[in-house]
Amino acid sequence: MTKQEKVEFVINTLKDLYPEIPIPLDHKDPYTLLIAVLMSAQSTDVRVNQITPLLFKKADNPFDMVKLTVEEIRNIIRPVGLSPMKSKGIHGLSQILIDKYNGEVPKTYEALEELPAVGHKTAAVVLSQAFGIPAFPVDTHIQRLMYRWNLSSGKNVVQTEKDAKRLFPEALWNDLHLQIIWYGRQYSPARGWDLDKDIITKTIGRKSEIDKYYKSKKS
Repeated sequence: MTKQEKVEFVINTLKDLYPEIPIPLDHKDPYTLLIAVLMSAQSTDVRVNQITPLLFKKADNPFDMVKLTVEEIRNIIRPVGLSPMKSKGIHGLSQILIDKYNGEVPKTYEALEELPAVGHKTAAVVLSQAFGIPAFPVDTHIQRLMYRWNLSSGKNVVQTEKDAKRLFPEALWNDLHLQIIWYGRQYSPARGWDLDKDIITKTIGRKSEIDKYYKSKKS
């Protein structure tokens, strides 16, 4: 199977499995998505979705958020982890949005990445999911699967993102990055992996990964 055939197999399989694609983080607008994505660093979407309603009940826009102290924000979001850094980031970026953008979330990588606690992946998620701008945010699931599928070297997220953008049509980026995340969670997790259920890896996967799987089953 050529690399192009592998890419088409991935696209078609994911389209069949996920014709409708839910967005993992609950939000109502670009600002609440930005805050939710920031909070999701080294946490789970489930945990974030449990905490954001508590925060957004008090402040679901930058004007109300800056009325809270950093400590008040920290106390609310503590269960998601890294609360000292995240609370400062939420308060700081909210003030910048007011001062520089009239309270609106900007629509460029450059502007988003200048905000406190906002990295490239967070910016990419906001551009993709809030504004429909083509982006390919790479999380741990995408990093793992692009390597398992032998579509990227897996050396780092920067290279994985470049490989994904090179291989997949731009018009599909926004759907595909979500489809791959859902597939990784359901069929190709880091732990508890069952290759027999992972049809994509079983069909096109990296031989060393498949061999490692079967070796682990024998041990």
